[in-house]
Amino acid sequence: MSELINNSRKRVDELKRLILNLHHGVSLEKTRGELVDLMGAVPYGEVVQAEEELISEGLDREDVLKFCDIHTDALKGHINTSNAKEVPENHPVDVFQKENKAIGKEIDHLKHLFYKIENGDKSEDIKAVLNRMNESFNLLADIEKHYARKENLVFPYLEKNDITGPPMVMWGKDDEIRSFLKSSLSLFRSNEKIDYETAKDFIELMFKPTIKAIEGMIYKEEKILFPMCMDTLTELDWYEISRQSQEIGFCIYAPKEEWKPDINTEESPNQFNNDRIQLSTGSFTKEELEAFLNTLNVDLTFVDKDDKVKFFSHGNERIFDRNNAILGRQVQYCHPPSSVHIVDQILDDFKSGKQNEAIFWINFAGKLVHIAYYAVRNDQGKYMGTLEVTQDIQHFKNITGERRLLTYKKNEN
Repeated sequence: MSELINNSRKRVDELKRLILNLHHGVSLEKTRGELVDLMGAVPYGEVVQAEEELISEGLDREDVLKFCDIHTDALKGHINTSNAKEVPENHPVDVFQKENKAIGKEIDHLKHLFYKIENGDKSEDIKAVLNRMNESFNLLADIEKHYARKENLVFPYLEKNDITGPPMVMWGKDDEIRSFLKSSLSLFRSNEKIDYETAKDFIELMFKPTIKAIEGMIYKEEKILFPMCMDTLTELDWYEISRQSQEIGFCIYAPKEEWKPDINTEESPNQFNNDRIQLSTGSFTKEELEAFLNTLNVDLTFVDKDDKVKFFSHGNERIFDRNNAILGRQVQYCHPPSSVHIVDQILDDFKSGKQNEAIFWINFAGKLVHIAYYAVRNDQGKYMGTLEVTQDIQHFKNITGERRLLTYKKNEN
């Protein structure tokens, strides 16, 4: 019957129908059999398209998340990645894949330990076996870095290309795995005496579901996510992902070299773009930046490396008045003569590298005012100036207990 499904549109429609059947209670085996009969191997892009269309047509995202593993089981072995692009050495996807291999090896080690316990192999003390399992689960906890890079670096670029369904579903499954790992690790910290029978229960009820969830995510990444990303993201996108990956870190495996694209990286979106001020972690228009700084519930003043005042924020409730006449002025001239020696000492200590902060608090105009001076340095540690941060901390002293419910300031009394 496969000759009936002779184009992409028909395959996507059939895949949507089969997924909906699963949601309506049709068995996994029957669906898998029909999938093979009708479609053979499904191109990975059509799996993504089917999920996107079902969500846009009203299928609840929570339902997609709930049945995600069933979809994966039904499609397992029948997703065609033969047309996927080749992944260069040390490319971010190559790093993800090598991490998955390392994760897979740790899972194989755990399965071996499961087998020993389930089959009554008591050649080792149960405590020693559990310690080895604990070590492996601690290594697997590093998967947080793998998921964080995927969610915070890769997914935003997919969303810019209007691919939102699969990232949403995958993020939900990542969170489930995080919860499984947390629960698994907590069992090792249990104070109760664990014998072989108790260990068998742990394996069946928590450890195996955790391992199965991780393996399912690896399959989704390798067969759907990574090929889709290679088709969708540009070299500049990957350059940004690679550059920022170091800040998050890696899982079990670490790349030996940094990947660089065969393009001019000076075209990177980290440069100024029209009216936007582009920073290393985002961008603002001038209006946004000024509003952002003035919204902060602190007063800011910046003095450059030559001791000249170059900036101050002007929120609605400044503690110490500032006006534009102060800009460009030597900071020593902005203080009474009796305190200039303290200003000079702070600046000298910051410039020499002897200190990085100086903190004061004073009673002023009915407020408890916290005044902090911070040395501003670049990536190489070179002194760039001093930041003054001032705020009223009286209300912090009055805080007791906890506030977990949403309460607005005007409703506090």
